Amino acid sequence: MSPQHRSFLSSLATNGVIVALVGMLLFALNDTMGKWLVATYSVGQVVLLRSVAALIVLAPFVWWLGWRPLVRVERPKMQVARAVISTTETMFFYAAVFYLPLADVMTYWLAAPIYIAAVSPFLLGEQVGWRRWTAIAVGFLGVVIALQPSPAMFQSPAAAVSIIGTLFFAFLLISGRSLRNTPDTVLVFWQNVMGVVIGGAFAAFDWVAPSARDLVLLGLLGVVAMTAHALINRSLKLTDASVVAPLQYSLLFWAIVFGFLFFGDIPSVPMMIGAVLIVASGLFIFFRETQLKKRDRVLPAIPE
Repeated sequence: MSPQHRSFLSSLATNGVIVALVGMLLFALNDTMGKWLVATYSVGQVVLLRSVAALIVLAPFVWWLGWRPLVRVERPKMQVARAVISTTETMFFYAAVFYLPLADVMTYWLAAPIYIAAVSPFLLGEQVGWRRWTAIAVGFLGVVIALQPSPAMFQSPAAAVSIIGTLFFAFLLISGRSLRNTPDTVLVFWQNVMGVVIGGAFAAFDWVAPSARDLVLLGLLGVVAMTAHALINRSLKLTDASVVAPLQYSLLFWAIVFGFLFFGDIPSVPMMIGAVLIVASGLFIFFRETQLKKRDRVLPAIPE
């Protein structure tokens, strides 16, 4: 490969990293706006208006794609289940940030890849060796430290909402593995349609007329989320997933910064220790799986 080609590929990778980091920043902004809004409006209303705004932004792409790919999808039952899981996970996330600091909730949600690694031998038939089982155990220890379990904690709605929400997020990621051939536009379209349906059903019981400012913010939730998704998808075209995926942990940094700036939240010491263990575990699992996938191209799969 000539020096010019190496320089060009390096430039693409660098641009991919920048695009991905901007996408993660927008996701963090989206979460911050969501926390701000659920203090005034019900979770159902926030999800409803967020989904409507996202569908408006998505409309030109749907028009370009055509209606056939939207209705002729692979594994229709799984598509419906994924849309329901996605909406439910979003509602649990907004409910969690109503009770807890943004960084705390983000720490719990970043543990989802650890849950996936733990259940993959049973649900996906994947082999997990002792190294990854050790990382999984470390990750669960981080979750326990962050949660600070006590009898009072198990009576707290915040703990229950967070734990259930992270499990839904893990199932959402697992379902994505079985729908790899579905275009992103189709997946996002049906996720937001389900958001309108379920969010609207809940919003009907607790509707608050939004002010003009808040209506703009509610609309921006969908716009910012759609833009963030587009940037992440673009970054994956500019560089490898092995480069982009670890950047998701920058969400925790932004959650700490925005939580302090907008809500005055300061993470506790146990939360920070738990977050470090969760991030370290998640990164090890990711890089180990990447290493094994590369090796399996030439060698039989051997769990390690």
